[in-house]
Amino acid sequence: MHRRCLKTSALCTILIAILLHSLCITGSSSASGEQRHVRVSRVRDGDTVSIILNGRKEKVRLIGMDAPEIKQRPWGTRAKKHLEKMLMASNRKVILEFDVERRDKYGRLLCYIFTPDGKMLNIQMVQDGYAALLTIPPNIKYVDELRMAENEARQHRRGIWNSKGLKESPRDYRKKHPYRGTPSETHTGHSAF
Repeated sequence: MHRRCLKTSALCTILIAILLHSLCITGSSSASGEQRHVRVSRVRDGDTVSIILNGRKEKVRLIGMDAPEIKQRPWGTRAKKHLEKMLMASNRKVILEFDVERRDKYGRLLCYIFTPDGKMLNIQMVQDGYAALLTIPPNIKYVDELRMAENEARQHRRGIWNSKGLKESPRDYRKKHPYRGTPSETHTGHSAF
């Protein structure tokens, strides 16, 4: 009887350890303390996607970067397609990581987006030359990594940084061409342009 209790106790201890370990892996926390596993339902442009979260459709704005607007041809379309391509590689399954502020003034969630294998798409978009650094405090957790990614893209003249690259920053474009029905976006952040 005593031996049976020891085996049961050992088995319970092992199961608890496995459960705690899996919770640490899937629930590892950011500065604000939360990550969410979701599926991207639509890529809206190079820095905004749609997801379903808690049964509601939500727009997610990728933090720390600014991709060309769709009408900034050809770079807006290229940025969107590049983000779609990277999401297809992960079957559109991603992990959202929040920073200090969770929403922007338009109600969009503000997130860093990771693939299940740990690649941060925000950094990859900047590093590949499809977006520029855009820093808006207090969401600055990965600003150093994003700055290094942009420096690399500029140095190697990738994407928007090549000789036929983007001529006008996305922020300047939005000021000149505000969305219909929505005030033009004004950031107090720092852009590379």
